[in-house]
Amino acid sequence: MTGSARGRIGGSGYGERVPLVAAAVCPHPPLLVPEVAGAAARELDDLRAACDAALARLLAAGPELILLVGGGPETVSFRSADHGSLRAYGVDRDVRLWKVNCAGSERLPLSLTIGAWLVGRSGTDLPRFAHAVAADASPAQCARLGAELVEAAEHRVALLVLGDGSACRGRQAPGYDDPRAPAYDEGVARALADADAEALLGLDPTLSAELRVAGRAPWQVLAGAAAAGGTWRGELGHHEAPYGVAYLVANWELA
Repeated sequence: MTGSARGRIGGSGYGERVPLVAAAVCPHPPLLVPEVAGAAARELDDLRAACDAALARLLAAGPELILLVGGGPETVSFRSADHGSLRAYGVDRDVRLWKVNCAGSERLPLSLTIGAWLVGRSGTDLPRFAHAVAADASPAQCARLGAELVEAAEHRVALLVLGDGSACRGRQAPGYDDPRAPAYDEGVARALADADAEALLGLDPTLSAELRVAGRAPWQVLAGAAAAGGTWRGELGHHEAPYGVAYLVANWELA
């Protein structure tokens, strides 16, 4: 882990290793934001409620900071004042990762922009940091990144992992219909419900790309982080594909 990445996550000054205490998995469709969804906002009320509940459980674990992990064009960490924008989706709004009283850049990819919106919606004042993982990162690279992110943390850290499932669930789906998509998503749902890091690491990058899965790499970062220490239990809070895209919500907690 580079020194810059270590600094992004923070340090207590004591040098002891503090473990990952909890993780939540949420999708990142821009339609989660009611202003973006407009008249269709109510169609995702259940998904918003599931995400809110997952964030509440994450915060109940008593973390000292939240680390957001989502897909992006490259693997990179972000400063706490960086932000994303919803302008590409018809809403003139910036979404800050955390701090608003210092300079930052419009750098967050969609996954982390929606993640920052979800955390902001929770009302927490905890510090938050973010790391994007390249969509084409290998499972080994993702696992290594997850372990490094946890090892770099010197506070009690909770992960918010952002990622959508397949986008090929029916003829109206962004990727049209692919008969392999339901089985793929069911496998991910089982892995999240069982806190099965090995199953997540077994997701095939080629198949995931063919099914237009946005969550493969972030989920594998979660797997690497969880495998770095502790015994985990999982619970699946939501699994639907309302617009031909699978949206999964889950919590992982220490057993």
